[in-house]
Amino acid sequence: MNLVLVFLGAGIGGVMRHGVNVGAARAFGTDFPWGTLAVNVLGGLAMGLVAGWLAFRTDWDMGQNVRLFLATGVLGGFTTFSAFSLDAVLLWERGALLQAAVYSGASVILSIAALASGLAIVRGLS
Repeated sequence: MNLVLVFLGAGIGGVMRHGVNVGAARAFGTDFPWGTLAVNVLGGLAMGLVAGWLAFRTDWDMGQNVRLFLATGVLGGFTTFSAFSLDAVLLWERGALLQAAVYSGASVILSIAALASGLAIVRGLS
């Protein structure tokens, strides 16, 4: 059942992300990734709302299912940046400021480097 919840949520989130990207491209053009920026910011806000709301629902049996569907599924399909943001803030709130900074910097730098490496590998094989 857990996989079904994540699967369905991710499909919904992916469709939502596509809609925001298409809408932003129509409204603002494609010279700047406005859609991706909007998705990342909205996803971060939504993750904060979901995580905060679920934190106060400790007596609720459906909490895990709702978390899987909304946080892992819908928001994971919408943007994984929301999960990254939640992890960084949780480290920060625990007082692990250095770990939060290293995690944030490493995530951005290593992800961009990995993408560039993947492109270079494919281009080298072509």
